[in-house]
Amino acid sequence: MFVGQSKNSSTPFAISDWSAKSSMPQSKWEAIVKEKINKCNMVIVLVGKTMASATGVAKEISMAIDQDVPVFGVYVDGANSNSNLPKGLQRNRTIVWTWDNVASAIDQMMTEGKNR
Repeated sequence: MFVGQSKNSSTPFAISDWSAKSSMPQSKWEAIVKEKINKCNMVIVLVGKTMASATGVAKEISMAIDQDVPVFGVYVDGANSNSNLPKGLQRNRTIVWTWDNVASAIDQMMTEGKNR
């Protein structure tokens, strides 16, 4: 829904959904995800109410940080600043979902060029 809505809005950026669509062995998944993250300008983590227990998401965040790919989160599906975050995602880099907020976060990440 996030990617679809970005295409139908007047956003000054493009979002691609490179999330894994099928189950695969852990080592294969890690290699594929690491390669995909390495090709990204940044990683946007969609933070739902139960994201804190998503170990795969925490691994993706860790891979992005290890590769100097900027990461920020967007609250979705009723999550908010009281929701638990996955390991590695900073609260001050997790925003309420409006396209203006997302555009601002993208601009900030592109300017900084890495996680701080």
